[in-house]
Amino acid sequence: MFLTITTIGTPEHPATDLGFLLHKHPGRAQAFSTSYGTAHVLYPEADDLRCTAALLLEVDTVALVRRGKAKGRGGAPDATLAQYVNDRPYAASSLLAVALSAVFSSALHGVCRARPELPDRPSPLRIEIPALPARGGPALVQRLFAPLGWTVSAEPVPLDPEFPEWGDSRYVRLVLESEAITLAQALRHLYVLLPVLDDAKHYWVAPDEVDKLLRAGEGWLPAHPEQKLITSRYLSRRWSLTREAMERLELLRLAEADDSGVEELDNAVEAETEEKPTPLAVRRRDAIVAALHEHGAARVLDLGCGQGQLVQALLRDARFTEIVGVDVSVRALTIAARRLKLDRMGERQAARVTLRQGSLVYTDKQLKGYDAAVLSEVIEHLDLPRLPALEYAVFGAARPRTVLVTTPNVEYNVRWETLPAGHARHGDHRFEWTREQFAQWAHAVAERHGYEVGFRPVGPDDPEVGPPTQMAVFTLGTTNDSSDSEKEAKAA
Repeated sequence: MFLTITTIGTPEHPATDLGFLLHKHPGRAQAFSTSYGTAHVLYPEADDLRCTAALLLEVDTVALVRRGKAKGRGGAPDATLAQYVNDRPYAASSLLAVALSAVFSSALHGVCRARPELPDRPSPLRIEIPALPARGGPALVQRLFAPLGWTVSAEPVPLDPEFPEWGDSRYVRLVLESEAITLAQALRHLYVLLPVLDDAKHYWVAPDEVDKLLRAGEGWLPAHPEQKLITSRYLSRRWSLTREAMERLELLRLAEADDSGVEELDNAVEAETEEKPTPLAVRRRDAIVAALHEHGAARVLDLGCGQGQLVQALLRDARFTEIVGVDVSVRALTIAARRLKLDRMGERQAARVTLRQGSLVYTDKQLKGYDAAVLSEVIEHLDLPRLPALEYAVFGAARPRTVLVTTPNVEYNVRWETLPAGHARHGDHRFEWTREQFAQWAHAVAERHGYEVGFRPVGPDDPEVGPPTQMAVFTLGTTNDSSDSEKEAKAA
């Protein structure tokens, strides 16, 4: 990836002053090691009238893959290939922003020991980036840079010049020009807005990113019309960090308007203690127990019981007279037995619970005759071709009166602040369905096996993306149940 900074000189202020500001001699080509490759600084032209500094970043794609190892687990099917075939070595991104910060650190902070008067003096600047990802197109580039005093040219890069009918790519050739901006301001603009336009970062966004954003955004971000978008994208849409940054930016704005210190305003606000939200796993178990009560279930199968959390919750309720936990993993069942303290459980309580090893894709006569079966966060761990076998084993062979199925709603994943875009919630998830996909599957299962099905949200029901967990409630009608009993009696 490539970036150039050009300035025009005058008899009083030669263009080669750019070398003092950048702390890089125009007569030398220099190389600097970064975490993901090598940054080269060179001057294609350098005289009193015109000086251009170029930053060329050679990305070590192998290092990029190794340092990001396992981040693609549970992602898109082409995640493995995408590690190697991508635009990271060529298009400006957070990689280039970090290189700018590292190589031109003194210039970014407005420090020039040799010529202390230079950093505060605006000079004619022209910045060019041949390939810049712009998620939002040239219009967004204009909205981000123009309010900062730049004359902006964002020319879309065609997908292929030989085939104009294919249209434009998401990349632009960016040219920024200004005569009223200092070099330090320009570098801070780029440091923040390059990853914002790319809408991605190559590293984990930790809480200290808020401080980095506020330092680089000092003097321009609090009043920027796109402040919210910049903050959210820069912090990778992590809600807690975005909220913290927005609150601190508002304090800065109020302090400036009131001509007072931020500390004075901040101390005037009493600290509030927020109640911790109920974990989604607890909400899910509560929703399952409530649905079982609603359908009058007393004998319950927990299919794919894992380490026994739901079995433990059901045991606390005397209305459930028999609870059977089934899992294919012996280790999980051992942990469940330890959690339930089966070896120290009283005789009456122990008679209510059974843990069994078994595969859910095979029929088992011992699972017939129960009031309800629960498949909580189970189906997404199976390969799609194996789902029909699970479907028949539960709905066709065991045929409990009620079946509860919960699974993640992939649409809600954008709301998880710690979940990188495109990743599944768990590395073992073979798929995660939208609400429409889940509904289509559930309706097809119900139709094939004589059940009726309804849907319930579990967790906060977001008006745009729905709840984090979706639950289907299958009920076997009286007619179907009796006809099946008659068929079994005739067969006997």
